[in-house]
Amino acid sequence: MATAITRDKAQIMSASEMDRTLVRLAHEILEKSERLDNLAFIGIRRRGVPLAQRLARKVQVLENRTIPVGNLDINLYRDDLSTVGVQPVVNATEISFPITGKDIILFDDVLYTGRTIRAALDALFDHGRPARVQLCVLIDRGWRELPIEARYVGRIVQTTQNEIIEVKFQEIDNLEKVLLVERV
Repeated sequence: MATAITRDKAQIMSASEMDRTLVRLAHEILEKSERLDNLAFIGIRRRGVPLAQRLARKVQVLENRTIPVGNLDINLYRDDLSTVGVQPVVNATEISFPITGKDIILFDDVLYTGRTIRAALDALFDHGRPARVQLCVLIDRGWRELPIEARYVGRIVQTTQNEIIEVKFQEIDNLEKVLLVERV
């Protein structure tokens, strides 16, 4: 698969803005969650994982309560599998708790067409039947192709189809920021 050539267009969030947004999202999750003892977070690999882990730590600081966190690999569930590559790289899904009956919050960095979330739901339901699944994303950039909506959104950023949102996390990229880039 050819890598698109891009150029940075704008910085959407700095490290401190990202952290403030995560604090707000943690408060919002706590306000809207009826049973914290039934809550679990699952991050979609790759950048949904640090998002889920960070929010779980923020909830722990605020409520002195540990939220179980898992991560989900969706590579074999993607509907564009034939265009991803000859042999998709499969990373292990790590969910060390039963999800049946749980209130799951699914995490991803950017919500775009909705196809990643559809694949994640398929993968998630192969592990059990949660009582409820909600979605939390750092950035919602629009352009939905499927009827999928996030309950918790860090920021809505209007983009063109030629623009891409790049979320950089210290844990993966050794950087901390959100960029708007453009295909050239």
